[in-house]
Amino acid sequence: MKRYLSLDILRGLTVAMMIMVNNPGSWSHIYPILRHASWSGCTPCDLVFPFFLFCVGVSMTFALAKYPGLTAPAVRKVLKRGFMLFIIGFLLTAYPFFPAHRNPDMTAWQNWLEWAGNLRLMGILQRISLCYILASVLVLWLRTTKKIAIAAGALCALHLALLLIFAGPEGAFSLEGNFARKVDLVFLGEQQMYHGYGVPFDPEGLFGTLTGAATVLLGYMIGQVVKSDAPVNVSAKVFSISAGLLLGGLALGLVVPINKPMWTASYVLYTAGWASFVLALLIYLVDVRGWEKPFFPFKALGMNALAVFVLSGLIMKTLWRFTDWDYTLVFGHTEFMSFLFSFLYMLVNLGIAVVLYRRKIFIKL
Repeated sequence: MKRYLSLDILRGLTVAMMIMVNNPGSWSHIYPILRHASWSGCTPCDLVFPFFLFCVGVSMTFALAKYPGLTAPAVRKVLKRGFMLFIIGFLLTAYPFFPAHRNPDMTAWQNWLEWAGNLRLMGILQRISLCYILASVLVLWLRTTKKIAIAAGALCALHLALLLIFAGPEGAFSLEGNFARKVDLVFLGEQQMYHGYGVPFDPEGLFGTLTGAATVLLGYMIGQVVKSDAPVNVSAKVFSISAGLLLGGLALGLVVPINKPMWTASYVLYTAGWASFVLALLIYLVDVRGWEKPFFPFKALGMNALAVFVLSGLIMKTLWRFTDWDYTLVFGHTEFMSFLFSFLYMLVNLGIAVVLYRRKIFIKL
């Protein structure tokens, strides 16, 4: 069937935004629109990660089509890709594999052991890998769109029920009292969790895999719509679906906060609505109207999304270890300069993607 260029472009735009969000000139100087919500709420930055999972689901529509069901070859393929993605994510977290700051009263080996014992286990790619595995198994097992839709709803309902049933005294949707934090404290351990909220809480923790997989399944179902008709009709259908998802997310958000760190059910619907809207717009502009050229760099990035995303992380983490090289001296004093650094760094990675595309180098798992 005809390849939808809009899918590659959406993936590329998502990775480009992710690179910008993850690499400001200074974390102390960021425009509010480029910050994540402090807890509940949704800024443009909070759309980036679910867009990525949504793209995983849409791509899954085509990647899993050749398998007749939950067969051994299909399961092996899914588990292999998921495992490799998790390992890549963990290695990216650990890179460059030694502590940035050393205790002078400890030996090098003792410093390394202490660093390794406090290494965060989860991360963006790790969360994607677990969601991909769970969603793929459900798709291969259930097959029909109706059953997959029920499964997505069941995952969200289970997630919400557990949040409510096992809520702490602080509240089901609070930072300290939510069930997701309790799960990670038991299975990951306090030292292996993210500490950026002031208390141990991992926004890419284990419990959110349930609703993260629901995001992937929604992407898969949109992918089924994309496969089913001509681009001009698909665009109209996906626009309509996006409106329903957005309204559903906002309505549910009146009782269940739209919350990225916990990946609540309202957040699933709301962000999938925006992802569907952007995809429908791109299908109309690119696949219907033929406006491909302005989006070419993002198409190139979308076709090497994982490789360029990992490379962007490796480059930045390497530069951070050169203590005499401090980009904040140039870019970190104002919000504009901080934004300028992230934008220029995104362009560098966009250029790398274009070079790879021109040389027909496509790195995939």
